[in-house]
Amino acid sequence: MDSRHLGIGMTSQRTRLRMVERLREQGIRDAVVLAAMAEIPRHIFVDEALATRAYDDSALPIGFGQTISAPLTVARMLELARAGRTPIPKVLEIGTGCGYQATVLSRLAIEVHSVERISALLTKARRSLRELRVTNVRLKHADGTLGFKGGAPYDAIVMAAAAAAVPDELSDQLGPGGRLVMPIGTREQRLVLIERTDRGFTQSVLEEVNFVPLLPGLMR
Repeated sequence: MDSRHLGIGMTSQRTRLRMVERLREQGIRDAVVLAAMAEIPRHIFVDEALATRAYDDSALPIGFGQTISAPLTVARMLELARAGRTPIPKVLEIGTGCGYQATVLSRLAIEVHSVERISALLTKARRSLRELRVTNVRLKHADGTLGFKGGAPYDAIVMAAAAAAVPDELSDQLGPGGRLVMPIGTREQRLVLIERTDRGFTQSVLEEVNFVPLLPGLMR
């Protein structure tokens, strides 16, 4: 890891470990998720002007009206998706954004597929993943409302944008025993866990969250 990845001051490894300790205090219990977040230099995924805020518990803008989710939100969603499985065989992420969550997922899963509708964001994410030598994440410029059939079925799906309802395409791409974690709602959003069982699907409605909306189509 080069000096930029190690960081200094508010981007240092010590600051990252303080973030992880705060996540633990906020109720994150999954040691594998916490270890992955302690390892990944979150500050390289945001603009240099925002780097000193990278380990704060807040979402940050990454351009094009999109954000990098707050660390607690990332940790909570990945803890739900993992459910103690080490590693998760195959994961689909909807909304690559800057690539941070996909990079954390690369430490939790054997194979990660991540789709992003905004080409310019995908280019930046691809550069960051290459810089960190992430080799088990496949990025694709695609409409997230459709998922990605090319890699289905998935053991877990994580969506980083809010929809009014669960898209049928996503539940169809969930494998047996799979878990889908996503925000649902327009004005008021709740985190939802969908589980595929032998008898069909179960849904658990969890805490309030705040995400950008899920939009169809592609952008350059």
